[in-house]
Formats: sequence, C-alpha cells, structure tokens
Amino acid sequence: MRSTEDALFDDLHPTQASTWEEGRPDLDLATKASIAATVLGVLVVALCLIRPSFASVLGAPGLAGVALLLIGGTIGWNRGVYVPSGAGIRNDGVFFGASYRPSPATLALTLPFCGLYTVLWWSNYGTGMVFLGIPTAAAGLWAYGHAQTVRYAGSVALLLLAAWMWFGDYTPSSLDSVNPLKGGIALVDPLAMALRGSSADKWFFYTVAYTTGVSLMAVRMAFRYRHNRYHLARTASVVFWQASFGFVVPMLLSKMGQKEHYFSYFWPLKPEYLLPFNVVDNYWDGGTVARAMFLWGVMMSLVGVPVLTYLYGKRWYCSWVCGCGALAETVGDPWRQLSDKSERAWRVERWSIHGVLALIVGITVFLWTNEALGRPWMDHGRASGLFWDWYGFFIVAGFAGIVGTGFYPVLGSRIWCRFGCPQAAVLGILQRFFSRFRITTNGGQCISCGNCSTYCEMGIDVRAYAQRGDNIVRASCVGCGVCAAVCPRGVLKLENGAMGDRFEGADDPLGEMLRSLGIRPRTGDPGDR
Repeated sequence: MRSTEDALFDDLHPTQASTWEEGRPDLDLATKASIAATVLGVLVVALCLIRPSFASVLGAPGLAGVALLLIGGTIGWNRGVYVPSGAGIRNDGVFFGASYRPSPATLALTLPFCGLYTVLWWSNYGTGMVFLGIPTAAAGLWAYGHAQTVRYAGSVALLLLAAWMWFGDYTPSSLDSVNPLKGGIALVDPLAMALRGSSADKWFFYTVAYTTGVSLMAVRMAFRYRHNRYHLARTASVVFWQASFGFVVPMLLSKMGQKEHYFSYFWPLKPEYLLPFNVVDNYWDGGTVARAMFLWGVMMSLVGVPVLTYLYGKRWYCSWVCGCGALAETVGDPWRQLSDKSERAWRVERWSIHGVLALIVGITVFLWTNEALGRPWMDHGRASGLFWDWYGFFIVAGFAGIVGTGFYPVLGSRIWCRFGCPQAAVLGILQRFFSRFRITTNGGQCISCGNCSTYCEMGIDVRAYAQRGDNIVRASCVGCGVCAAVCPRGVLKLENGAMGDRFEGADDPLGEMLRSLGIRPRTGDPGDR
C-alpha cells in the first residue's frame, strides 16, 4: 500500500506515474463547449485583425456576439476547471505546466503581447510583429490547454489563421503602409461611436483590449480564489476602477467635449498631468471641468496618496485601484511565481525604480523652472515633443509596455511595478517609513514550505521573514495578500496598526529614512534589507 509520502512525492514530480494533470477532474461537455466558445471568440478577433473588411461586415451585432462568446466561454471554462476541484487554492504542478514556467510556450506568448505595444507606437514598423504574434497566440493557447479539446481547437485555429493570412487583405508590398490594427479598430468602432461619439482609433482599441483582458482574467481570479473574500473584493475593485475611470468615464468626457482624463492615475505615474505644457494649454485654459481635473490630480498626488498610504499601505492603490496593477493581478496572475527572488534583483530594483522617479522629478522641476522664467529654453510645443519622443519612447512604450507587460510569461507579472513605476516608488517610501500597514508573521507556526515566497509577485523572500518572526514592511510589497492565502498554517496576516511597533526604529520614521540613505549613522538594524 502506498504511503502518504509516496503520494506527495508523486504530486511534486511529474515524471512519476501519478502526475498533477491526471489529478485534475475530467472536463464535462459544458466546459468543453465553453472552451470552444472562447477559442471561437479569439479567432474572430484574430480574423478581424488579418482581414479588416471582415470586421466592417460584423458591425455592432458582430461585436456583441464576440463579447458574448468571450464572456460566456470564459465563465464556463473557469467554472469547469476550478469548481470541481473543491475548496482551496490549487498550487500543485505550477512549475511543471509548460505555460507556467519559462518554456517555448511562454516565450511564444510574449510575442503577441510585445507585438501589440510595438504597433501601438510604431504602426508601420511593427507590422511583422503582429503577423508573427497572431498565430503565436493560437500556439500559446494550444500549449496552455487543460484538455485535448483545447489543443484540437488551437490546431484548427492555427490552420485557419494561416489560410486567412495567405488569402487575407494584406500583401507583402502593402505591409509597411497599412495600420496592422485596422481590423481591430473597425471591430470596436460601434462601441467608440456609442461611448465617445467619434470613430475608434488605435488607442481606443488598446483600451478596449486592456479592459477586456482585465475583466476576463478577473473571472479566473474569482473562481481560483473564490474562498477568500479579500481576493474577491480586490479583484472586483480593480475591474471597477479599470472599467469605469480607466475606460468609460474618459470616453464619456470626450463625448461631452471635454479632455479625456483618467482619474485613477496621478503624477508621477502620469507625469504629463502636472507638466506645464499640458497644465497651461489643456487644463487651466480648458474651462471649469478641465481645471477640476487638474485640481483633482494635484490633491491626490500631494494629499490623497500620502494619507491613504499612511492608513492602508500602498495596497490601496497597487492592488485595488491602479490599472497597471489590475492587469498584473489578473492577466499576469498565472506567472506571478516567476518573479526573481535573488538579492541581485532587489539591488537592481532599488536603483531602477527610484531612478525613474528621479527622472520624472527632474523633468517636472526643469519644465516648471522654464515656465516660471518665461520659457527661455523651450516653448510648450518643443517641450511636449521632447517629452513624448524620449520619455514616451523609453519608459512608456519600452519599459512599461514591451518589457513590463510583454514579458509577463517569462519574468513574472510585476516587472514594471517592481522595477520602473514611479508611483510605486513614492508609495513604497511612504509605506516603508510612514504607514500603519504591515504583514505580521507567526514564526512558531511556519513549516518553511516556501509557498509564500514562491507566489510573491514582487520577489520578496517572505519565508525568511516568517522564519525569523519579523514583520514584513518592505517598500516593494503591494499587499496583494496571496502569500497569506497560500500559507497552509495561517502564519501571515495583513494588518494596520500603530506605526511605532512595525520595526525597530519605527518610532522615528524620518530618522530611520535618513539612516537608510546613509545620511545619519545607524545604531541598530531594523531588520529590513
């Protein structure tokens, strides 16, 4: 008779007879039909990208049909995969699945992600990336499959996509003169006319795709973490903020003749909101509503962010409000375990994220100095052009887009948030020294299983803190709570309490910050790297 240890060994090593895939429940007919519906929805979108004339024929009814296929299929698919497995978060086999670890499948999945951001900024030159990315996306779906139904559907999708590419609207001679997102833009045009009263463009298509990705993968989150109210609440929150203030509200403002403004983003994450060429030309001279938008941004940057971070830590924004966090927590969740936990990565993180913050502070100070002196160095047009040519190119498109999102399947889900986001840098400084938030640990209960460290998307070695019984007050922690959710012994707990007992030296937060910067000599170690 097999022992419990043997069974556990089999669960952890897929080379044995009893693998983690065999432990999954068989998919019923309804689940397979849902998978087919999801694949069909993705295929229709892919066909629209390849053959724009097909998107024009679909119109509003076709867009509604695609939405129903994706929504209904996603709900049925995840329900069939997660509900029969019973209560709890299934962690077994994560590092052995081809789509959950560095592999040809995950490398393939990076191409459509990177391709989308490439063509958003360089439409003509990125065309090849899109045509490489579309069939690769289907290949990734094929590799991701939990059942043969998905693999068969993915194979059929590949064949159909190859046929449509061969007989589609594009020819090699026209690739450099055609917007590769033309079909997608045509598909969402009815929605653009309804929401903002004007035709869709590539940025509207991107916003729809972004919000759709967050919403659909939130369904997976809801089923996977369905027994944890904290995760259900924060998932609902990020979907609400992205769908409303990250999508619908800005579009409605545009329809009313106002400037599109994303109320869930502030300086320094959206530095242009406080840069003079934008403030003077678009906000202060734009009427009462535009001035209110500007004042909202100032209030949140200078008052709202410090106060809310003092009360709740950076989790109030990074895991509950931010659109970048919404994408990382939903679309990026399957790859959260890929974050680099090494000390070398932590040292790079400290310099890179604060370097981006310093860059934005420098740009802001320089441009407002230029404004105060009567613009002796550059006018608003040149300032705006230089800002978007350089900051937009390297940071927004390259760092936050292509690397920060495109490499989810290879480097983990919080690359931008961890290494580049200037808002996270500000929130992290406030959380580290001037916040009530901490994750408490009960070291006596820790069995050193490592689940907490494995699933920390910010690369924090949570287990090391738990083993010592130290509070976790790291600047990088976004308070997602997954470490506490996957702990089998209830060792970790997210708490808000008095500042003075968070760590040694917490009763003098300003002095501790100066000691951390090397400005004051250190007399004790607060226990934080």
